[in-house]
Amino acid sequence: MTAPLIMVAPNGARRGKADHARLPITLDEMLTEARACRAAGADALHLHVRDADGAHSLDAGRYREALDELARVLPDMQVQITTEAAGIYSPTEQYACLDALRPAWASVSLREIARDADLAPRLYALAADHGIRLQHIAYDRADLDLLAQSRAAGIIRPEQDEVICVLGAYTPPRAGRPEELAALAPALDGLRLGLCAFGPQEQACLLAGARVGAEILRVGFENNLLSPDGTPWPDNAAAVASLRHHLERKAA
Repeated sequence: MTAPLIMVAPNGARRGKADHARLPITLDEMLTEARACRAAGADALHLHVRDADGAHSLDAGRYREALDELARVLPDMQVQITTEAAGIYSPTEQYACLDALRPAWASVSLREIARDADLAPRLYALAADHGIRLQHIAYDRADLDLLAQSRAAGIIRPEQDEVICVLGAYTPPRAGRPEELAALAPALDGLRLGLCAFGPQEQACLLAGARVGAEILRVGFENNLLSPDGTPWPDNAAAVASLRHHLERKAA
């Protein structure tokens, strides 16, 4: 089994301190968490920033500050921003964030951007023109079918072939299961696979993904707070370290 890249998603758009005291909200907390996760074996960080009230934000200024600080303190850690709407932002605002930042790497929800059929081609062209690496978020088979259709139509470029499949769901809450991968497999041909999962089978899902060639495994409090035995992880770094340990043990 080849070693996939481990990406940590420490906070996401929806959770707060009431969900877990160690969930990072402020920039200082994010930097502390990122350092710990890097030391535990995370190769990359999926970055969400929050506003002054702790709510999900796509503010380019907040992102730029976070990216600059992360580059300063963790220059060897890859960083991916999110353009997630989270029920707050329009496709126009998502595009504006990406255009203002032009980051090295960003995740994009296909179903969110597709809400504006005229803007979607501009977003993918922007990424192609400025070398922005895109990771398409696919929450289900319908999203993978939409990805295939958009690629066939030339809206999404051939080289924009990276997808992260989400097992389980936020709403209604549903824990991911490793066996869900089999139903998605027919739609993954020709794509570079990433994986994340909700619930206490998160690690089992990610290890199953590694066995079928997933290149990126995303772990952390954005999707799951629980260890495989159902008890809360003490922090994101513990989840990263456990996943790294199991991957290395299987590879040995």
